[in-house]
Amino acid sequence: MSLKEEIQNIGRRARKAALQMARIETAVKNQALMRMADSLLASRETLRGENEKDLNSAREKKLSHAMIDRLTLGDSAVKEMANGLREVANLADPVGEVVRMWKRPNGLQVGRVRIPLGVIGIVYESRPNVTVDAAGLCLKSGNAVILRGGSEAIHSNRAISAILQSALKEKGLPIDAVQLIPRIEREAVYEMLCLEDSIDVIIPRGGEELIRFVVENSKIPVIKHYKGVCHIYVDENADLKMAEKICINAKVQRPGVCNAMETLLVHEGVASRFLPRIYKSLEEKGVELRGCPRALEALPHIRAAGPDDWGREYLELILSVKVVSNIDEAIEHIETYGSMHTDAIITASYERAQKFLKDVNSSCVFVNASTRFSDGQQLGLGAEIGISTTKLHAFGPMGLEELTTTKFIAYGDGQIRE
Repeated sequence: MSLKEEIQNIGRRARKAALQMARIETAVKNQALMRMADSLLASRETLRGENEKDLNSAREKKLSHAMIDRLTLGDSAVKEMANGLREVANLADPVGEVVRMWKRPNGLQVGRVRIPLGVIGIVYESRPNVTVDAAGLCLKSGNAVILRGGSEAIHSNRAISAILQSALKEKGLPIDAVQLIPRIEREAVYEMLCLEDSIDVIIPRGGEELIRFVVENSKIPVIKHYKGVCHIYVDENADLKMAEKICINAKVQRPGVCNAMETLLVHEGVASRFLPRIYKSLEEKGVELRGCPRALEALPHIRAAGPDDWGREYLELILSVKVVSNIDEAIEHIETYGSMHTDAIITASYERAQKFLKDVNSSCVFVNASTRFSDGQQLGLGAEIGISTTKLHAFGPMGLEELTTTKFIAYGDGQIRE
């Protein structure tokens, strides 16, 4: 069987499985999710061994620390994946929910009800946990999923998908509801993007290069998850102790993820006090600062920011810093260089908080909180399948509801159109 035929066969099987999954009762789906969680924990040794193969390869290729961090499946990561599946099982099932009903003048009762999207294709890099998150969310929302992870995680992803399919089989669900494309050739992605008769939507997760490749080559609608250029604006009346705590968390806790802060904006009224303070804390954490001319006045020893630093997703311990005259300049900077992912304001002013929430056109906008909360699990969605930075069909972290659409239903008692 050629690669093209193999991918087409995967698509056909997924389409058939999706028709079955749309009819599965909530209780059965939940039992399968719980079984998946138990199986992952019981298979930790197997997962660790397969993951080590990927890590060894990554080290040989001298992949970045951030990439290796994303790739690693330690015990805590496996527990987190299992807990994510259990959380999804405990969430309300969106399938079958009647969103709205209304009555027409002729007596016709019209409504909209949630239904699965069908077959979802996920193209992603490095993170094996995406295999679990995507499978769990797609299962609960009644969809089938085709997964194509990066070559750097192929051993981990194969092991995970085998565990998930075994749990599906145990619970009498179609194993083709969760399929991993086992080929690492880039051509496999291209063939997947041509399955317009089998896949309903493609969701890419990874670097900007991957996402642009998917967008440019897909014959299927794409929900884009572009880079995360996240900003925090420290207002002139912010609690500086709180601002320091939030900014350190947003930058340092896990710098290689899309919701980490990449640019710090500081009001000129507090720059001379706040920047030396936070610089000391950031320096202790190994963070390199790159500042605008006004930031250099407060921190003359840091590196000057170049034109390419604004709007850049570092994904490492580097932070660009800009001093602004007011909230309007901060918002303008975000509009110019942001990626519509996540931005936050630290302020004691209700009016400025409300202005920031209203005027910043990002998928997640926070007040006095770290950008690291831009995450499906942290926001109460269970796991997430991605963070959409475009407004069609979803915007922001995508949970169960975002993996459904609605269809119209109508109840009549003999009405005909005149």
